[in-house]
Amino acid sequence: MKRRTILQAAAAAPLLAAPATLWPKESGAQDFTQPIRLIVPFNPGGTSDILARLIAPSLGQRIGQSVVVENRAGAGGNIGADLVAKSRPDGHALVLLDISVLATNPHLFPRLPFDSLRDLAPVQMVVYAPYILAVNNQLPVQNAQELAAYAKANPGKLNAANSGTGTLTHLVAASLANAWGGEVTHVPYRGGAPALTALVTNEANLTMAGATQSQNFVVNNQMRGIAVTGPKRLAAVPNLPTFRELGWPEPDAGTWQGVLTQGNTPPATIARLEREIAQVLTEPNIVRRIGEIGGEVRAEGAATFRRILTEQTESYGRIIRANNIRLE
Repeated sequence: MKRRTILQAAAAAPLLAAPATLWPKESGAQDFTQPIRLIVPFNPGGTSDILARLIAPSLGQRIGQSVVVENRAGAGGNIGADLVAKSRPDGHALVLLDISVLATNPHLFPRLPFDSLRDLAPVQMVVYAPYILAVNNQLPVQNAQELAAYAKANPGKLNAANSGTGTLTHLVAASLANAWGGEVTHVPYRGGAPALTALVTNEANLTMAGATQSQNFVVNNQMRGIAVTGPKRLAAVPNLPTFRELGWPEPDAGTWQGVLTQGNTPPATIARLEREIAQVLTEPNIVRRIGEIGGEVRAEGAATFRRILTEQTESYGRIIRANNIRLE
């Protein structure tokens, strides 16, 4: 079934929200009376899933309720996000995802059943992980300059595996091709893990993937790292220059993971969740594990989260329009 068909089905499904008269009043907004559903709108194994399962036990201990991770994949993340957007506004349903999904989907899906800036409330940033641009070991390039020259000299011959049409991994690769003056054929896969597998097996020439997924492949020489996004080089692969050093576009792209809840949730409940998640992210074992998979804790609060989401919605919309990117 195509993504658009799935999305339409989700929009037509009965709403999960209870009548407004049954929703809890703000006076008791900080209380959690039942298990928390932490929705991951993708299949198991991706960055969002890894992070959700990492923080869920500690968050549950802090709020006094179990936190149950649920994978609700489909429609580019929209089905899981829509479930939370239409849940009761009491903080008992959360969604953890890369916020670029929320920033790009309004420009890709003409009829979203929810408004990401209105129907979902940012709670807490969780982690930032840069992207690693990598090529398969058979491609005759060793560094960033050689890759850019190869793309320009061989228009259309490079194919780039991405985690799906319109995803940030697609958009950043498209921006790079424009900057190089070459053409790259974009090949969408059902997520970042299959795209990485395509590179390792020489099915694809290059890919852009979060360091949380791809760093070990580069360290173990299963693919050749070329460059990284973000403000600094990665300690595990210090020979890879940053996009900013190279003068490439989208230098701060990456996986910005965060937790959101229903948009009308009382501020006191959001504030409680914001504080508790921030405390979870100070636990040494969690900080260490996030570092091991190539990320860094970015618990910068709800206000910063909303600002980044708003900025990304505008900037990635421009890239989508400039490259005429549409879902099939």
